[in-house]
Amino acid sequence: MIQRIQTLYLFLAAGISAGLIYVFHLWTNMEGAKVFADDINYVFGLFLASAFFSIVSIFRFKNRKSQFMLGRLNIILNFILLGIFVYQSLNLSGETNVSEKGIGILLPIFSIVCLVLANKAIKKDEDLVKSVDRLR
Repeated sequence: MIQRIQTLYLFLAAGISAGLIYVFHLWTNMEGAKVFADDINYVFGLFLASAFFSIVSIFRFKNRKSQFMLGRLNIILNFILLGIFVYQSLNLSGETNVSEKGIGILLPIFSIVCLVLANKAIKKDEDLVKSVDRLR
């Protein structure tokens, strides 16, 4: 479980989704206050769901098909989160005295990259097991 590369990718995706949301702000509002992910309930819930799916996927190492499916579901969840951020950033005014976009909007992209790499490694493991079964 721990020695597989997809475990590291999934753990990194969980860390991005659960830990970095407290470090990087999403945007700055008109009053100059930084808005973090835990200030908006549905965004916070989507980030925590993404981290939960990553952690559950780590412990599903014996069933690679369900691990792969959870990875795909997590990628879709992060694309939904990214779509919310794109919609929100298009609604924010672009003037410098009104709002400023933060680096936290890019967190789903980094999580998607880690999840795609994990799914690629899971697929590689599944193909290896199938090729060994074919030789028997």
